[in-house]
Amino acid sequence: MSATVEATAAVTRNVHLIIERQKDPQSAPYTEEFIVEYKPGMNVIACLMDIQRNPRNKAGQPVAPVTWEMNCLEEICGACTMVINGKPRQACSTLVDQLEQPIRIKPMRTFPVVRDLVVDRSRMFDALKKVKAWIPIDGTYDLGPGPRMSARDQQTAYELSRCFTCGACVEACPNVNDKSSFIGPFAISQARLFNMHPTGAMHKEDRLDALMGEGGIHECGNAQNCVQVCPKGIPLTTSIAAMNRQTTYRALGAWLRK
Repeated sequence: MSATVEATAAVTRNVHLIIERQKDPQSAPYTEEFIVEYKPGMNVIACLMDIQRNPRNKAGQPVAPVTWEMNCLEEICGACTMVINGKPRQACSTLVDQLEQPIRIKPMRTFPVVRDLVVDRSRMFDALKKVKAWIPIDGTYDLGPGPRMSARDQQTAYELSRCFTCGACVEACPNVNDKSSFIGPFAISQARLFNMHPTGAMHKEDRLDALMGEGGIHECGNAQNCVQVCPKGIPLTTSIAAMNRQTTYRALGAWLRK
């Protein structure tokens, strides 16, 4: 075997990771490098689990295990979202074979860091509460069949309902930061989803008023980063345009009624 082939084989047997870490919310971030053994088909979660089993850095020194969150491992829960090679994505569905090495992993800095790669996504759930992202019912008894929706509306609603609050769009949006109260593209899209529903439309005006208030849709800078990073391909910019139209009609109606 030639020296070149041997060198290539050596590279494919290992995965080099550079992870941005943080001991607690008040500590300064720092980077630490790790080397783990390559396995065919492994994802980033597999790399982190290898580090957890043997928490030693690239120099062989024992360190505290890297902390991160995960749950479904099927790109459904959104818990393992982190910035991988500069792009927010899910560690469970990001394969090592598709990444350039060294693999650089950071927490989503749009959110407060709890420790290492764990972040507090409370602002996302607060945004969903603000736009009343639910269908209200009057009880737990059988309400019978719901109102009919056209096949076209059903298809649109299905696309919007695939949002799993992963935070990728919020991380990519330049208008969401610690100096801004912007609720983010996902919440605007969810407001559109529930406004489309025949029963959810009962609170349509409340959602529009929320989008017209502080941190609302007017704070969107139309960067369109959100739609580029959404793992489910949700038409976020289409939703923003649709809700812009609805809030404009709402504002004009309020002005004409004066």
